[in-house]
Amino acid sequence: MKYTFFFALLVFARVSFAQGDLLSLVETKGGKPKKEYISNAFKSSRVINGHSMEFIGKGVLDVRILHRFGTVNSGLNNLFGLDQANMRFGFDYGIAKSLTIGVGRSNVGKEWDGFIKFRPIWQSKRGSWPSPVSVVMITGATYSTVPWTDPSRKNYTTSRMGFYNMLIIGRKFGERFSMQVAPTFVHRNIVATSMEHNNVYALGVGVRFKLSKRIAFVADYHYIAKGLDKEIYKDPLSVGFDIETGGHVFQLHFSNATGMNEKAFITNTTNDWAKGDVRFGFNMSRVFTIGKKTRHK
Repeated sequence: MKYTFFFALLVFARVSFAQGDLLSLVETKGGKPKKEYISNAFKSSRVINGHSMEFIGKGVLDVRILHRFGTVNSGLNNLFGLDQANMRFGFDYGIAKSLTIGVGRSNVGKEWDGFIKFRPIWQSKRGSWPSPVSVVMITGATYSTVPWTDPSRKNYTTSRMGFYNMLIIGRKFGERFSMQVAPTFVHRNIVATSMEHNNVYALGVGVRFKLSKRIAFVADYHYIAKGLDKEIYKDPLSVGFDIETGGHVFQLHFSNATGMNEKAFITNTTNDWAKGDVRFGFNMSRVFTIGKKTRHK
């Protein structure tokens, strides 16, 4: 499985850089090609769990509410998981067209999280130095507020913290299909047992296929390459549909992950798709423009 994903990564990179845009040779403005940035690779700044290559606009506040219910195979007595609910609410703000910050809070682990997201390279065509891909860098931190298991011993505030760094390389291949890969590093200041590792390495893959003007299929997978016992922890996989309704993006999905920030779903997923340990959930995003609108030039 590991070699399959690295092979797919190489093929993806090769195709991305091989495809040229012939229109850049013929369409000019004032004798110079006009650069055109590619947008709407994903409809949301998240695929499902993980970040996407997409950004919210400058001066835009994205209010996000994420719900994840219990496992479907828990049976009718638990209403196939609907009797249980986990939640994350978050606020993302666009400082600039390629710079976003965000904070959120999850009831899973009573955990706060925050991140900074920056895009040094934006997929574009025509103009000088067009890029076939977008490159996005993200760094984030988490802080758990769960009461100490043993409050009588000396506990450190830093033990509650975790960190992650992510590099996204993605491309919108056409009006319907977008794909990205995301090498990810997660560090936990403290782990449950001496057998676990503080550092975890993963490779994320996200895809979007547009089915109609307002509906798209999305999938989000993270292969855990190193740092976790694969007999206990599973690779998080989520599939679902984006539904756009005016200023809302409503997403229905199924996932084997419970946590809803990078540290949580990458390092703490124990449910197995093969055993039916799948959770139904939904994400809702509502954007508000609270700054002056600007047009991309």
